Amino acid sequence: MRLADKVTLITGSGSGIGKSSALLFAREGATVVVNDLNAEQGQATVDEIVSSGGKAAFYQADVTNPEQVKAMVDRIVADFGRIDVLFNNAGISGVGRLHEVEPEAWDRVMTVNIRGVFLPSKYVLPHMMERMSGSIINMSSCIAEIGLAKRASYSATKGAVLALTKSMQVDYAPYNIRVNALLPGTILTPFVEDYLRKSYDDQEAAYASLKTRQLSGDLGRPEDVAQAALFLASDESKFMMGSPLYIDGGVVFGKNA
Repeated sequence: MRLADKVTLITGSGSGIGKSSALLFAREGATVVVNDLNAEQGQATVDEIVSSGGKAAFYQADVTNPEQVKAMVDRIVADFGRIDVLFNNAGISGVGRLHEVEPEAWDRVMTVNIRGVFLPSKYVLPHMMERMSGSIINMSSCIAEIGLAKRASYSATKGAVLALTKSMQVDYAPYNIRVNALLPGTILTPFVEDYLRKSYDDQEAAYASLKTRQLSGDLGRPEDVAQAALFLASDESKFMMGSPLYIDGGVVFGKNA
């Protein structure tokens, strides 16, 4: 019960890494606030948690909309008294070389992946500051550290999230609030499956190629990242501040012969 009595908000937790994290956090004793734009998927995550004996509630909000995010945070604090952990997980993919990306598509990726970290943090932080306690986990990516073909907009946002994490940590360390970032490699989620569909004619060949890029020889699974998120959410990581945590199967620091 590594998160016993903690109230945790996970954005984008209707599927993929967010859902796996929600299920794991609940098993570890947390009250999990599931947020997603898709009400059906979000409620399904809650139902799965509750059916297993856990505690969870669904709050629908668009993480790019300040009024909706503020209203959601206010409701959570009113209902549960506090937010101990914020996991800014919501995000979308962006595919294409820079000159191929339409301005509207560029702006959409920027809005969801950066504004979607800014707004939940903006409205949760004052409550954490008042309590002089909290852990914020921001979803970056190992792509913030490496170059990867056809990922211009996505890599730009994940680099920004990593830089933002470090800046936030400096500002909020005096309030005993920890801010850390997850940097996954290629994880087999609906998010990645969508990327494969949009980027490659031969998806099976693309999948095989992706596996060779990682020293592990395979793609990660959502549960791999959820375990890392659990560590950052728990008091076990109390001495980690402004840190990037890699869950990338050896992409960044390894090279196949």
